[in-house]
Amino acid sequence: MCSATLDGMADARLVQRLYRRMPGELAAAVRRAVAFAERRGEPLYLVGGGVRDLLLGAAHLDIDLVVEGDAIALAGAVAKAVDARVVPHPSFGTAVVRGEGFRLDFAGARSERYQRPGALPTVEPASLLDDLARRDFTINALALGLDGPRGGALIDPFGGREDIVRRRIRVLHDGSFRDDATRVVRAVRYAGRLGFRLEARTARLLRVDLSYADTISGARLRRELERIADEDRVGVIVRLAARLGVLRALHPALAPDDRALRAFGRVARIAPPQRSAVLFALLLARATPSRAEAAIARLMLTRAQSEAVRGVIALRRQAARLGRVALRPSAAAAVLDGSPPASIEAFALVTEHKLAGERARRYLNRWRQMKTFLNGNDVVALGVRRGPRVGEALSCLRDARVDGEVKTRKDEEALVRKKFVERPSRARRRRG
Repeated sequence: MCSATLDGMADARLVQRLYRRMPGELAAAVRRAVAFAERRGEPLYLVGGGVRDLLLGAAHLDIDLVVEGDAIALAGAVAKAVDARVVPHPSFGTAVVRGEGFRLDFAGARSERYQRPGALPTVEPASLLDDLARRDFTINALALGLDGPRGGALIDPFGGREDIVRRRIRVLHDGSFRDDATRVVRAVRYAGRLGFRLEARTARLLRVDLSYADTISGARLRRELERIADEDRVGVIVRLAARLGVLRALHPALAPDDRALRAFGRVARIAPPQRSAVLFALLLARATPSRAEAAIARLMLTRAQSEAVRGVIALRRQAARLGRVALRPSAAAAVLDGSPPASIEAFALVTEHKLAGERARRYLNRWRQMKTFLNGNDVVALGVRRGPRVGEALSCLRDARVDGEVKTRKDEEALVRKKFVERPSRARRRRG
């Protein structure tokens, strides 16, 4: 079942391509790892997604190394040789080497046993084949030998190479989704990212075993959804997840309508720190407040994600007001002030009120960034008494800027003098 070639390409060329695809510092660290592994007599392999993406010719490779030996000791030797930092995880037998501009993951080959569905697995040291057998899909159960006589060997015990050629996602065994139901999310994420389809048996097993999502903690499910937000093809992935019933299996409130499903295609354009909050806001934008709160609790959303969900639901109740033609820009900005930017992003994408959506977008791009030329001290210097009147003046100036009524510092000074500077009465002027 193991394969040594890919469409006639020599294995040595595949390894050479691997080194060419890596940045110089990372390639140097991997070469060090290979040299140390050979010296220690411990077989070393590139495994999982890195092999898959190398075969696919993807632009980015995740370099995960598995050694049939002591991964922490090997990582420590590599880190010392390349002047990098090592972060060991003894309880898992893994380590991360972090250098200037690169990260290299090491793990000891291990097997996994699940005591019950959804439980974290019991891990034990094992062979490479045992390590590949514990993985989620055949396209991730691949290894490329890097050292000694194994150098260049493509290890493919489950037919992953053929599945790559056929562009399909296939589980390794019938109990895969029951063992770890987070794999139902990963299945649609890989299918969407790679443009693959779910193999027929895998699709059937996924549908049958969706109920096992209840065995997974909310935090783990949330992290799987967060990973979708980091993908380039978010819209494709979410639409597939909705069509297969994956979203509703995670929580019934995750029921985006057609408008929201179209909006997910824009998530990849949003700055990374905001993406997951916008994703959850879109997923729950049509939920009632009580159902949204239930989903927030079940998925253990972060504070920022929770506030984004609550904010978009609140803004939907203001949509008709924000969409009124007669509403001044400053009044629209006042409605939006205080809402998290992620809520406003999501609202702009899903609202049925065109003008309300345009105003939300204008707020994000312009209005919220507008600052007055004058500050509190400037306003006092113009003759406004210290106290609440200073805040009122600054608020008025900001509204006037949003409404386009003032454009320069002189305009602001004139407005303050006109509305907030008390002029002496005519009698007081005569006495003076």
